[in-house]
Amino acid sequence: MASSLHSWSSGFFFLIVSTSAMFIGMAAGYSRAPAPTAFRPSLWSQAHATFYGDETARETMGGACGYGNLFQTGYGTDTAALSTTLFNNGYACGTCYQIKCTNAPACYGVIATVTATNICPPNWSKDSNKGGWCNPPRVHFDMSKPAFMKIARWKAGIVPVMYRRVPCVRIGGLRFRFQGNGYWLLVYVTNVGGGGDIASMWVKGSKTGWISMSHNWGASYQAFASLGGQALSFKITSYTTKQTVIALNVSPSDWAVGMTYKSAVNFR
Repeated sequence: MASSLHSWSSGFFFLIVSTSAMFIGMAAGYSRAPAPTAFRPSLWSQAHATFYGDETARETMGGACGYGNLFQTGYGTDTAALSTTLFNNGYACGTCYQIKCTNAPACYGVIATVTATNICPPNWSKDSNKGGWCNPPRVHFDMSKPAFMKIARWKAGIVPVMYRRVPCVRIGGLRFRFQGNGYWLLVYVTNVGGGGDIASMWVKGSKTGWISMSHNWGASYQAFASLGGQALSFKITSYTTKQTVIALNVSPSDWAVGMTYKSAVNFR
């Protein structure tokens, strides 16, 4: 009798555990969010490439994306200015490309990976095939000289290339450099992984809800709000993958303009 009772209780206990596990699994299945979309390389396409500046890449510092000193922001000399066709009104800032020289005696057969940090403006005084290399609708890369020298002999001046978008591999999280004043916050976002680009951005103070930020230019976004004395969080959506990440408490309540604050999140 005791043995039968033990068998019945063990079976009942197994039924309860199994049923509970089944319901927990079902609940977990229903609540599981879809995995975020990771950026994938694009197909290879044709373009041309030139270079600007000298071997020190001093002329590439700053640029239309607003990254400032490219050594301090982590981009170094592996950068390029994009023709307006690629630049996309600044939404292409931070995107990454593999470039290889093709079908020219000056080619080395090496692939260089660069980040878009500047715009190559049109030169309407010159023909698109005779110096107006960045005139629309041309797809063109005006590379830093050190980057150009990886793919071709610099004396060539201009070479045909194949290029493709690739994921940006970054170390650490998104970085936010603050400018503005007590009523206007301007934020430059750097070290963006994945697609490297940003479509939209929001800021949240410790005393506010989410405030939509408008695209200023390049990699900068702005909010006309009084956010002084509040810890700030940011929500960012990728232009290419549409993935959204939230960086909580990026800056302390005593944040200051001119400072750069690091987060622990990034795109894939």
